Amino acid sequence: MPYTMIIALAIHIVSAVIWVGGMFFAYTCLRPSMGTLEHAPDRPRLWRAVFPRFFRYVIIEIVLLLGSGYWMIFMEFGGFAGAGIHIHIMNLTGFVMMGLFGHLYFAEWLKFRRAVDAEDFPTAGTRLNRIRMIVATNLGLGWVTIIVGATGRYWG
Repeated sequence: MPYTMIIALAIHIVSAVIWVGGMFFAYTCLRPSMGTLEHAPDRPRLWRAVFPRFFRYVIIEIVLLLGSGYWMIFMEFGGFAGAGIHIHIMNLTGFVMMGLFGHLYFAEWLKFRRAVDAEDFPTAGTRLNRIRMIVATNLGLGWVTIIVGATGRYWG
């Protein structure tokens, strides 16, 4: 395996782990721990501080996933015709995840941020619930994508 393929694959794997692992942490560890905050407005304020940091990484990881993924498809497999079905599935689920993140970022996050900044916590709570549902969906898709990517070459 050429070093360029190893580097592209490493970038691809690490980027997926950062994105999906970050969602896993936020959804299964941070979100349930928010109940320990004494003042309800502190919860959306904390998310208001956490999301911009995480979203910066997600945007970087999306760029790296696209770049490394398409580099491998075209440089190693000779295009989609030479790629296995698992590569096509990863491509599809990856684009669904990116689309959901785009909606989360450009619609729900902006509305949530405005509501928190205006101290409109009922609206912020509604938006946060929508963000939670998108993250849950993307987390499930992320697991599927990782499993397909890791096992697909062995499907036969």
